[in-house]
Amino acid sequence: MILLHLGAMHLVEAEKNQTLWHRLTPKSRLLCTLLLVFAIALTPNGRWLTWAVYAGAVGLIMLLSRVRLWVLFRRVAVEFVFIGVVLLGTLFRDGGHTLFRWGWIQITTEGLTVLGSVSLKAFLSLLILNTLILTTSVPALLHALTALKMPPLLVAILASMYRYIAVLIDEFHSMQKAARSRNLMGNPKRQRIIVGNMFGSLFIRTYERGERVHQAMLARGYQGLPPLAETQSGGRGDILALTIMISVLLFGQAISFHAP
Repeated sequence: MILLHLGAMHLVEAEKNQTLWHRLTPKSRLLCTLLLVFAIALTPNGRWLTWAVYAGAVGLIMLLSRVRLWVLFRRVAVEFVFIGVVLLGTLFRDGGHTLFRWGWIQITTEGLTVLGSVSLKAFLSLLILNTLILTTSVPALLHALTALKMPPLLVAILASMYRYIAVLIDEFHSMQKAARSRNLMGNPKRQRIIVGNMFGSLFIRTYERGERVHQAMLARGYQGLPPLAETQSGGRGDILALTIMISVLLFGQAISFHAP
């Protein structure tokens, strides 16, 4: 879902070593994010105090990273539109007290609890994941996944997606410019036909160009991952950050366990 914002693949909101968040290695940032996302997702429904603790952790990371809030929330809003369609199905479910009924449609307290819980899980997860994407380059994330022992084939597939999506966009823009230069995009009815034909031939052109790009990358020493200009070595700050994150997660789960 995050990769829908293709222009943000190359976006890093602050220069390295300017914030406490950026001083962490990409591996530590990714690990902290994954731990927080799994803790948020695995928390049972209705544990509002636990999510308040996790929301505080997400807000602290956003503050330390100095990410631009309007960029962050704009991305989350676009992604939440797709998730919202699925979330509405959790509202109309049995259980608890019936608050509203109209024919076969009913809203119950159980449905509201599930809807609020799942919505909050999705919102917090999207916030922290987008913060990671906006502050860490895609090549650094791919190398971090390799350092965390993710299967090399899966990382190579992600790297190819990262590289060839840009090729796909470039080819589409070239075809769009060619159609406009021939005045084929003026008529709305004809425009739909032209765009449909463009999508059909787009995959053929990108396949051929992708093969040429891949051969050129292999000739230049490509080994499955985009190169990094520099690598960060871990230190005490990374250990401290992971320790604090694990402590916060355990505290939140303790609250969830003792909640009625």
